[in-house]
This record gives sequence, structure tokens and C-alpha cells, in this order.
Amino acid sequence: MVRVLICDDQDVVCEGLRAILKTASGLQVVGVAHDGAEALELVPQVQPDVVLMDLKMPGMNGIQATRHIRNQYPQVRVLVLTTYDADEWVFDAIRSGAAGYLLKDTPRDQLVEAIKGTASGKTHVDPNVAGKLFAQVVQAPAAVDTLVAEALSEREREVLGLLARGLSNADIAARLCLSEGTVRNYVSAIFSKLEVSDRTQAAVLAIRHGLVDWSE
Repeated sequence: MVRVLICDDQDVVCEGLRAILKTASGLQVVGVAHDGAEALELVPQVQPDVVLMDLKMPGMNGIQATRHIRNQYPQVRVLVLTTYDADEWVFDAIRSGAAGYLLKDTPRDQLVEAIKGTASGKTHVDPNVAGKLFAQVVQAPAAVDTLVAEALSEREREVLGLLARGLSNADIAARLCLSEGTVRNYVSAIFSKLEVSDRTQAAVLAIRHGLVDWSE
């Protein structure tokens, strides 16, 4: 059972999230906080596995709270759930230790999956903000790493480049005129060759080694 602490300054959002997560198997809402300071107080009391964190709140905001939680309780993972996709919010949240970044229009099933994945150590980043995050991480265009590039086929490099820009398997399939199953197979092969376990790790490696064309 994944224990979840909700942190959002809007009562209607908190109650909506509580209602959504209450119906999901494998999740338990163990507390609700309305600002970062309250979340920080509740963490040692309710011992969550995942804190579902809003960002813009009065008093201690979500970025500050994430930093404190990660410093004091490193076993607790923070999944940002916010309406803000501006570059500075994305970058500051991840830099402060957030394990993932989702927008509040994320469908229910994807939210539940992301919470469970976050608890197990995976990273979830909304496709709408992934490109901004990775562009911020890379301060200057990287030279293409020949060894990494040669480890992948031409089609795998295409798939990896689109993945790194935040496209889903379905979007990649449509872009390259492939079936979604074929794209999944390419993604699995890419993970194996790059020795990574999720899309975010693969995307970061792709950017670091100059395998992403941001001009498209």
C-alpha cells in the first residue's frame, strides 16, 4: 500500500484528489496539508511514501517544502502536481529534489500510475513540460557522442530523440508512421542499450550526448 500525503492550498483540490485516490487500489491518503510548512510537520507523523505537492502556496511554497522534505526525510519522494508549467517552476522543483512533475489536468489513471511509479523509484514528467526541463538542464548544445550514437540504430536514435522531447509512445508512433507496439519495442531496446530504467533517464542521456534536435 502506497501512503500518500496531499499538499495543496485549495480545499476543493484536496477533497477532489482525496476522492480520486480513495477509489484507487494500492493507495492510501494518510493526510492533507494546505501549505508547505504544514506538509513538513505532517511527514514525520503520517510517514507517507509519496507527497503529492502543489507549488504556488502561501507561506512556504512547494519548492521550499520539497527541499526541506528531501533533506530531512530522504526516503520520502515528492511528486509535483501543479497548474504551472513555466520553465523556472519546472527547473526549481526538480532541482529541489522532486521525483516527478505533473500538471493538474493529468487523467486519473495516469496520476494513479505516476504515484505508484514514484513510490517504486521511477520518475514521471508530464510530456508538456519535459522538453522545457531538459532544455534547462542543458546549458549549451552538446557534441554528439559517437560511441553512444553508434550503439543505437538510426531508427532507435529517431525514437530516442522524440522521447527526449517529451512525446509519448503513441505520439512517436504517429510521427514515424509505426505501430505503438513497435515503438514500445524500440524503447525497450534503447533502455537496454543505454542501461537505463525509465524514459527520463534515457532522455537525459540523449541530451547530454547531443542526440536531440531541438530545432524540429
